[in-house]
Amino acid sequence: MAAVVIVGAQWGDEGKGKIVDIYTEFADLVVRYGGGPNAGHTLVVGGDKVIVRLIPSGILRPNTQCVLGQGMVIDPESLFLEVDELQRRGHLPAALDAKRLAISDRAHAILPYHILVDTLREQGEGALGTTKRGVGPCYEDKVGRRGVQLGALRDLVRAEKIVRAALFAWEPHIRSLGGVPPRVEDVMGRLAPLAARVVPLLADGSALVDAALRAKKNILLEGAQGTLLDIDHGTYPFVTSSNATAGGACTGAGIGPTRIDTVVGLTKAYCTRVGSGPFPTELGGEMGERLRKAGAEFGSVTGRPRRTGWLDLPALKYAVRVNGLDGLAFTKLDVLTGLHEIQVCVAYQRNGVKIPDLPHEDAADWAPVYETMPGWQEDLGHARSLGDLPKAAREYVERVEQLAECPITLVSVGSARDETILLSNPFR
Repeated sequence: MAAVVIVGAQWGDEGKGKIVDIYTEFADLVVRYGGGPNAGHTLVVGGDKVIVRLIPSGILRPNTQCVLGQGMVIDPESLFLEVDELQRRGHLPAALDAKRLAISDRAHAILPYHILVDTLREQGEGALGTTKRGVGPCYEDKVGRRGVQLGALRDLVRAEKIVRAALFAWEPHIRSLGGVPPRVEDVMGRLAPLAARVVPLLADGSALVDAALRAKKNILLEGAQGTLLDIDHGTYPFVTSSNATAGGACTGAGIGPTRIDTVVGLTKAYCTRVGSGPFPTELGGEMGERLRKAGAEFGSVTGRPRRTGWLDLPALKYAVRVNGLDGLAFTKLDVLTGLHEIQVCVAYQRNGVKIPDLPHEDAADWAPVYETMPGWQEDLGHARSLGDLPKAAREYVERVEQLAECPITLVSVGSARDETILLSNPFR
């Protein structure tokens, strides 16, 4: 039995979909513990490309139970668009029940007014670069104690009272942004048929996880976004609205920290970021575009081009610390193939002062200090051990491991499930 947390160690988009899919071969239960449809996990299995936004990546394993945890915010419309597509492709049975896909009755519903507020805010000054999926406003309702927990959908009369109170609170804000608040009747009219599909899948998510732990089953707790987008530990205010770090797995899944056995962090061989906010190692020009094209760095939710840059080791060491990482999964190493040299940020400097840590304030005033390493030209897709890698690629992996002060337990050398060097399995 093992309970393993998978968490992004950068700004998200580290390739969690593929890595979670690999580990779920050994998992009985996969729990998504935070975030909403602002996440997008891309899976490639047998040449079939599947993108999931709400449903855990483990859904492609037919014998694995998936749970949408209480730390999530869930748009019922988006959820069932995913369900319908997965059913169409044969990844989910037509007669779906909670034994295959369970939804915590304490997760909160993203409703049309959340999406409206998110969209209106992104049209004005001070836009954060959100996905406009209503995630932030939904979490605001949750903290403001006027959110609609999915369990409330068992009683639509009760749910309507909560919606009415929430709209009363949001109306002045929506009008101040130039929008027109939706009518309660319209919100409930859209919600009622969705509720009929949600309710049969509802469960006590915390109890499900606890029962699996007591039964000595393997559990994978899947995060969304990444460490540097965490509401408490990220590059605030350019962050998401939930705890994307490993600590969020406990509150989002409903288990205590003593139940966690291993935490694995995911990092690309370079960096990307979507939306606004500091990105010290960002590359412009030809090199930035080369990484974007080679890595297919476009948001799987929005399609927006991601900002690209060299790997930031101070940021990675920070992620190792705040997550308590036991190992790193190193993804997209193949994207660097063809470069004659590779740079990696090892420190920061300003006015002659050099620091080894990621600056959290006035980040734009600090310049990255780079270490240059040789690149390689050989294709990596065939590699199934570190010894199969070209010397320069192997040395790059070893140098990152040394500077991050955390063992690398997996190296991804392509998008397919089998294009992977698995050095250590957290379930064994």
